[in-house]
Amino acid sequence: MNKTDQSPYQISSISELHRLFALSKPDHPLVSVIDFALLSYKHSDVWKHFTNDFYCIAIKTGTNGKFRYGQQDYDFEEGIMTFTKPGQVFSVRETGGKPVNGYMLVFKPALIQNYPLAKHIKDYGFFSYSVAEALHLSVKEEEIIFSLLKQMQQELKNNIDQYSQDVMVSHVELLLSYSNRFYNRQFITRKAVHHDLLTRLEEILTGYFENDKKAMPTLPSVKILAEELNLSANYLSDMLRSLTGQSTLQYIHNHIIEAAKVLLSTTSLNVSEIAYRFGFEYPQSFNKLFKKKTMQTPLQYRQSFN
Repeated sequence: MNKTDQSPYQISSISELHRLFALSKPDHPLVSVIDFALLSYKHSDVWKHFTNDFYCIAIKTGTNGKFRYGQQDYDFEEGIMTFTKPGQVFSVRETGGKPVNGYMLVFKPALIQNYPLAKHIKDYGFFSYSVAEALHLSVKEEEIIFSLLKQMQQELKNNIDQYSQDVMVSHVELLLSYSNRFYNRQFITRKAVHHDLLTRLEEILTGYFENDKKAMPTLPSVKILAEELNLSANYLSDMLRSLTGQSTLQYIHNHIIEAAKVLLSTTSLNVSEIAYRFGFEYPQSFNKLFKKKTMQTPLQYRQSFN
């Protein structure tokens, strides 16, 4: 790879991934289960900045490698499970001396094409989580995931026949179903951490809506709030649903309404001024949201205090 080229190295096939890791050819062109203990990072120029066109589900323990995803570096010193989708950009900055255990399942979108999974894989929000929000497994959960991946690895050793793809897709669906269950468990068992994040979110939103010195240039978006908390937008929404039953957007809207109620009942600002203060481009949009949430227009709410 040309060092002056700033674009990431594109890994376009599973065969190429095997070659870059100095592995033998894959047993199947669309899917592979790779043992981390066998990986070689000799193509260091590739791993500094790369992307691929397949899904990757990885479970890793026992490595102190540095991995970059987005704008942050992450340390893999503890066992975690991660999920990435085609087109995301990564870099491996260091590969430590500790032994690596675990597996990486990679599969091309073509594997699940013409199966129901192709349509609803986007519903698994953890494919949009950042590595910092990886799934932390219990010992029992690790055993389940390792067992599934080993079954898939064994299936790939069989000769490809008319049932091979059906079997592999079924395994992928089962793996995703377990992962979904374990992520929901994590939202419960890590409630203390998430309540701290919720407190920080409250402080951020309070800072937005209680600033009476100037209007906001725009409404605080889900993306902006997630970035301020160093979370992905999907993880933030899933976390809030587990704690409050609301998505991030619903949570923002409820804060807007409560802050607007204060201004409507305690100041002489007109509705348009309040709308602009909260970052609405058009007062009509604010009116519509307020009525949807309260069953009253802003003016009707104000008049109820007279």
